[in-house]
Amino acid sequence: MDFNTIFQFLLRWIHFMAGIVWIGHLWFFNLVNANFQKEIEGPVKKVVNPRLMYRSLFWFRWGAMFTFLTGWIYLLHKAGIQGFHETFVNQSWGQWILLGALLGTRMWYNVWFVIWPNQQLILAAIDRGEAPPADKVAKAGAMSRENTFNSVPLLFTMGAATHLPLKFQEYWWVFIVALGIGYGIAKFFLDLSATAGKWESPASQA
Repeated sequence: MDFNTIFQFLLRWIHFMAGIVWIGHLWFFNLVNANFQKEIEGPVKKVVNPRLMYRSLFWFRWGAMFTFLTGWIYLLHKAGIQGFHETFVNQSWGQWILLGALLGTRMWYNVWFVIWPNQQLILAAIDRGEAPPADKVAKAGAMSRENTFNSVPLLFTMGAATHLPLKFQEYWWVFIVALGIGYGIAKFFLDLSATAGKWESPASQA
């Protein structure tokens, strides 16, 4: 077993672990926390949110960073050995992975340059006992939801790279269909999250 094989394996292993941390927190924020925030009062938010969100956002943004870095290092290293054309044009694997990498890069950008900067301002306002800026809340929320929608077709491309050997030149429509189905799946879970698992006080049911 040579160095390149070991190096690429380690990169993919770290990529998978970091991706689980990142996407797991993304879905937690959108399926659980977004609805939880609607159910707690301002004084509770001031105590809970800085502690909860700073810790969660730490793992969220660094999971995104390590997923991004290991993914691109892996792809560039592989292309450096095989050549760009052979890696990303001649192989269906490379075509699907490149599509996924572009989606992932957009999501990483949203995390580091939109969601995190806006969340810092939101949490600072809550910590001061002030209402968070509405435009910052809307912007961070919109990009977080965009990432949730993109995460489903992103995972499709990763699976398709190995298990769906179809050349993009001939089967480009498969990606379009996957986008539509993926967005539909994300919307289904986002809509379901408004009521699924909601706690009801036993006292209120008496």
